[in-house]
Formats: sequence, structure tokens, C-alpha cells
Amino acid sequence: MIDVENLSKHYAGRKAVDGISFRVEPGEIVGFLGPNGAGKTTTMRILSGFMPATSGRAVVAGFDVFRQSLEARRVVGYMPEMAPLYVDMKVKEYLRFRAELKGLGGSRMRKRVGEVMELTGITDVRRRVIDNLSKGYRQRVALADALVHEPKLLILDEPTNGLDPVQIRQVRELLRELRNKHTVLLSTHILQEVEQTCDRVVMIHRGRILANDTPANLASQLHTATLVRIELESKDEKAAAKLESLTGVRKCTEDAANGTPWRHFTLRVEPAQDVREAVQAVAAKEGWNVRELHRELPTLEDVFVELASQADAMKAVN
Repeated sequence: MIDVENLSKHYAGRKAVDGISFRVEPGEIVGFLGPNGAGKTTTMRILSGFMPATSGRAVVAGFDVFRQSLEARRVVGYMPEMAPLYVDMKVKEYLRFRAELKGLGGSRMRKRVGEVMELTGITDVRRRVIDNLSKGYRQRVALADALVHEPKLLILDEPTNGLDPVQIRQVRELLRELRNKHTVLLSTHILQEVEQTCDRVVMIHRGRILANDTPANLASQLHTATLVRIELESKDEKAAAKLESLTGVRKCTEDAANGTPWRHFTLRVEPAQDVREAVQAVAAKEGWNVRELHRELPTLEDVFVELASQADAMKAVN
């Protein structure tokens, strides 16, 4: 669905995008991650036909974004982070206007506008002027606009920005429903959303791609230690030392006493090691009652911080 090769964009001597290459297959939901200024929005604007690249190649649904711009834009639904809505129009009026601009008309246009308002949860504000809507509702109007012409590819730049927790969950569920009909390239700062929604992650830093893999695979490749949380009942003064002596455990720390017989320990464990069975074995041997034992894998935030640090260190050396 998306095929990017050696794509670059330069601004007055600064490389916003520096020779990146990646692919997005049909039906995938791909998270596009990076800090502010990393090149995410620039790449999305190039793919959606909003700006030209300096060099490289980008193909969307078989259409060259630069040589077949009109054809490519017809199959893309783009939602920018700060969507330029016509705030003096009513919601339904605005969506009908946008649908007509995108080639829909008559009964098909009216039906599709009703469908996207229902999908995005804005039917109840369809007669309200956009200027009077909250930021969250404006985001949903922008999402409905991106969906109205049933594009093959959705490019969403911070689609949950300004939404409350309930609305964020609704957008997450909507994205899962859309994968049957749409491919999605999603930029967001909420890494939990990516972990729960996306099939694959493309991480970009200083205009270059750091990683391109599933969230689980990226976490498994980290050198960062994992954590194991334990809650157990024991009067053994050497419990922490016994846990720390287990193979693969870097360090064991105990939380402050909470006035109950139950004690809480945190184990820092070597990457790719799982010591839970060993913990259960020593607890059985020592007669400890274990009420909680769970492993916390590295998050996407941990992945990005480590990869970005490595990239910056290599750049400094060079």
C-alpha cells in the first residue's frame, strides 16, 4: 500500500527527512513514532500530496505520489494534527461540502456522511457550528472528513490529540474496525495506543529510521532489564538476598513496610530472562506464600529511548 525508497526533504540546509525507506502492506495498522522534529509530519505530508520531496520515491496504492499526484490523493484520507476545519459551518454541512469536493454526490454522499458521523460519534452534534465544539469533537469531525470518501489508505497525525480517555478508547476500537477496509499509518505520542493498536512500528529520529518491527519484537531485542514484581508473606530476613541470588537477577529491592505481613519485592532481571519459575521454586522451598508474581516487559518508550541514545552516541563518534 505504501512503498517509500530513499525519501528526503531538506529545508534551508536542514535535513527534515534523510533518505528513509519503508513499506506498509495492505490492511496493516502501522505506528509512526518519533519526537517532535523527527520528520514524522513531513513524511506524512509528502505521502498525502501536501508537499513535494527533495529526492526519493513514494508510491501509494500503486500510484507515484509525485508523478500521479491526483490519483494518489484520491485513495488517501489525511487527517493532519491541526485540522483546518471551516469553523463557521455546521458539522453535517461541512462534511457534505467535503464529500462533494472528494467526488461524492446525491444519495451516495448523504448516506456516506451519515455513516462517518455514526462511526466517529458526532451524530449528536451534526447541527452544531464547528466553532462551538470542543477540541475533542473537532478532532472527530476531522477524522470523519478523512474517512468520508472511503480511502484505501488513512494517514492520521495525532488523531487522539485532545480527546478524553473514553474518546481515546473509542478511536482505538474504531481503528481496529477500519483495518478490514483501510490501511492505516498512525502518528501518536501515546505509546500505549501503538502497543494496543498497531501491527508494526516505524521509529524515526532526526530524519532517519531507527527501527521497523512489531512492538513485541522490538521489546525483546532491548538491552534494558525487565522487572518482576513479587508480593509474598514471609518473616525471612534474608528473603531479598535469596531472590537476588537467582540466576539472571541483577538486583532485588524491597518496598517499605506497609503494616501487613505481605512484603513487596522488585527484581531487575537480565534482558530476555524470565525468572518467575525460579521464584516460585525458591518460595516453595522456603515456605513463602506468594500472592502476586508478574513480569513487566520493556515498553515502546524504553525501546525508543535506548535506540535514540545509541544513534546519538554513534553520531557523536562519527
